[in-house]
Amino acid sequence: MFFRTSLPALLASFALALPAQGAEPAPAQREHAFQASSAFEEYTTAAEQLVDEALSYLGIRYRFGGTSPATGFDCSGLVLNVFRNAVGLDLPRSASEMASLGDKIGKQDLKPGDLVFFNTMRRTFSHVGIYLGDGKFVHAPSSGGKVRVENISAAYWAKRFNGARRLVDEESLGLSAQVMRTH
Repeated sequence: MFFRTSLPALLASFALALPAQGAEPAPAQREHAFQASSAFEEYTTAAEQLVDEALSYLGIRYRFGGTSPATGFDCSGLVLNVFRNAVGLDLPRSASEMASLGDKIGKQDLKPGDLVFFNTMRRTFSHVGIYLGDGKFVHAPSSGGKVRVENISAAYWAKRFNGARRLVDEESLGLSAQVMRTH
C-alpha cells in the first residue's frame, strides 16, 4: 500500500530533478565528466594489467632472491616483475622498501593491484603480495612453494597482515604521485 501511494510522488520529484528535455550540460561539466571517466578507465586498465600479469605467473616456483619466471621468484621479486611488466614501474627490491611507497590504505579499502604486506618472519613488512579483489591476493609463498592465490582472511594471513599500499590510483591518473617522486 505504501509503495502505491508513494510512487506518484517519487516519480514527480524525479521528473522535477531531471534537466529540461534537450538541455545539455555546460562544456565545463562535460569536460569534468570526461576527465573523471578517463581517470577511472585508466585506473581500471592499470589494475587489470597488474592482475593479469600477476596471474600469468601462477605455478612458478619459489626461489629466494629470484626475480625471473625462468629461475623462480621470491615475494618481492614477483611483485617487482609484475609492476615492471604491467605498468612500467621499477620498484625497490625488498618488501620492506616497497612498504614505504605509495599511499597507505586500510584493509577495508583494498582494490585490485594494491600491495598487501605481512609479518611472516617476526618483522614487519617481511612478505608482500598483490591484491586481486574478492579477498584474494597472489604471492610467491616460501621455499618449496609456487606462486599462488590465497585468501587474505584465512587465519594465517589475517593474523600476520601488516598493511597495504596503493601505487596506482584514480586521482593521479595512474601511478601514485609519491611513487613517482620516490623513484
